[in-house]
Amino acid sequence: MLHLITNPIGVLALSKREIHRFLSITNQTIFPPLVSSALFMYIFGVAIGSRVNFSSTGLSYLQFIVPGLMAMHLISSSYENTSSSLFIGRWHNHIQEILLSPLSYIEMVLGLLAGGVARGMVVCLGVGAISLFFIPNNIAHPLALLYFMTTIAVIFSCAGMMGALWAEDFGMLSIWNIYLIIPLALLGGVFHPLSMLPVPLQIISHFNPLYYLICGIRWSMTNTGDTPLAICAVVSLALASLFFIATVYLFKIGYKLRT
Repeated sequence: MLHLITNPIGVLALSKREIHRFLSITNQTIFPPLVSSALFMYIFGVAIGSRVNFSSTGLSYLQFIVPGLMAMHLISSSYENTSSSLFIGRWHNHIQEILLSPLSYIEMVLGLLAGGVARGMVVCLGVGAISLFFIPNNIAHPLALLYFMTTIAVIFSCAGMMGALWAEDFGMLSIWNIYLIIPLALLGGVFHPLSMLPVPLQIISHFNPLYYLICGIRWSMTNTGDTPLAICAVVSLALASLFFIATVYLFKIGYKLRT
């Protein structure tokens, strides 16, 4: 990958612009998911979770949902950052500034990707930090957590760019997030272990790619999960590679970028 980057200064400049963009409006990009996570932890983890028999997992209910909340907000924040940034660039036609810059298609994608990855990881770590007010939360495998945070952020930052290229208006921009990504995340085990589902639904859940991503975060945090860590790692890397290649290809062919 490094030998494909011939203009590191340009990539760094675009990355800084994308990161500065979401940091300049933290009241819209950072604090809302942190507040909603704190409410989830209190309502489901403290008020309701104390009445849930969760002894089969070896975790309290609050310990179980914290990694799920981290993964869910990592996914949504990464997607929302790149989708809004690229779509607004298309909408106001200042995407032409990037297209005319001395950047390759891979470098363009990497620069835009940086903002989504950075925002997703900041929000994810913020949710983890907030959980410390409710429970002591040691990270079982820090390097594995970094791996899954990075690959998941790449997947959905690229998905956000693909959604922004596909969308024709602001309404279409949120369709994938509302009707596909968030439902798959919630059904992927944010609030429940796979073993609590009926057998047919357990089988169906194994075809939900977000289940493996959430399970990977949970393994990294708690050293427990419904699916082996290695399988989660392979699925996560495969999806990240696929989405990145697909996004670069769309930039290369100029899909809805030059019209």
